[in-house]
Parts: sequence; structure tokens; C-alpha cells
Amino acid sequence: MEDGLKFQVTRLHKLETDGNVKAYADVVINQGLLCKGLRIVEGKRGLFVSMPREKGKDEKWYETIRPLSREIKELITLTVLAAYNKAD
Repeated sequence: MEDGLKFQVTRLHKLETDGNVKAYADVVINQGLLCKGLRIVEGKRGLFVSMPREKGKDEKWYETIRPLSREIKELITLTVLAAYNKAD
């Protein structure tokens, strides 16, 4: 795992819906970078964390934040899903 990286969920908003998106979260990295709009999604293999994205002029969706390693993606996922499971 990446040394020195600390992730903290600062906002978690659960949705009361039957859709695939179950919640939105904001994450602070090392008390210096705020990443807004991560989504907790129910997929075929369970919950996963999806990075924020926006629709381009070509109507395709593009991530606006992308982890550059599998380890960082896993740390973000573990942190966000732990906060989701703790929330009422």
C-alpha cells in the first residue's frame, strides 16, 4: 500500500431509492485535497466505489478523478465503503 496517504470521508449522503447508486461521498486526501462526488454503486458483484465523472461533448462519460494505482483505488474503496456501512 501507499505510505503516508490518509483518506477521510467528510460527507456521505445515502439515497433512498431503488436505483443502482446507493450514496454519494466526499473524500479528503492528506488533509489537503477534497474529492467530491464519489458514488457508491450496487453492481452485479456487490457494492463498489465509482469516481466522479462528467459527460463530454461526444455524449460519453469521463472520469474527472482517476487513481493512478490499484493500491490507491483499493484504499479509497475500503475507506468509503467502511463509512457507508457505518452510516445509519
